[in-house]
Amino acid sequence: MPTDALHRATRIELSGLPVEVAPLLLGAELRTVVAGSEVRLRLTEVEAYHGQGTGPEADPGSHARMGRTARNATMWGEPGHLYVYLSHGIHSCVNVVSGLEGQAGGILLRAGEVVHGADAAAVRRRATTPLTATALRDLAKGPGRFGQAVGLRHPIHDGIDAITGGEFEGARAELWLRDEPITDVATGPRVGVAGVAGTAAFPWRFWIAGDPTVSTFRWGRGAQAESLGPA
Repeated sequence: MPTDALHRATRIELSGLPVEVAPLLLGAELRTVVAGSEVRLRLTEVEAYHGQGTGPEADPGSHARMGRTARNATMWGEPGHLYVYLSHGIHSCVNVVSGLEGQAGGILLRAGEVVHGADAAAVRRRATTPLTATALRDLAKGPGRFGQAVGLRHPIHDGIDAITGGEFEGARAELWLRDEPITDVATGPRVGVAGVAGTAAFPWRFWIAGDPTVSTFRWGRGAQAESLGPA
């Protein structure tokens, strides 16, 4: 059997803690159909986030760190739904809900490679066509671009189910996992997360080592100082 064979994800496969499930999403595909156009993205970079009471340690970088709110309600639901939130009032970012229902957890899809539907992704990104090799590489490089490329939008698509693939507000989403997980996985601090949550104390960012679609690391507010410790 080919090592890159894929299968439809199940809720059971996503029922573990986000930090445990996140590496298993690398090399997987998120497939969406929006307005009749299909785009498939191979996941190359993800970040895990735990909510209040989830896992053995508190995650100060999570949207659900203070408990359930209207904004983060999807994170507390069944695994396999997609938590779509608005970043900086502009970008719709996509997360796979992970963990048992009633425990908040999400895995941010930070970057991917467009393996099908590049023209549709380019239209959604308002990219100039024909695409150069660099433009194709960067179509879904970073969570904002990723969200644009797959076509899912906050708030209308928040909660869409990537397990059943059922239609939701004019869109469908399916998550396909690798039969054999990626072995060449790199890990480190999460990107742009403030304070200690963005340091090596939380090495909850996972990516395919050497993949050109992975985004560039940057420190969050105060995170670099936290990582260096007292002067």
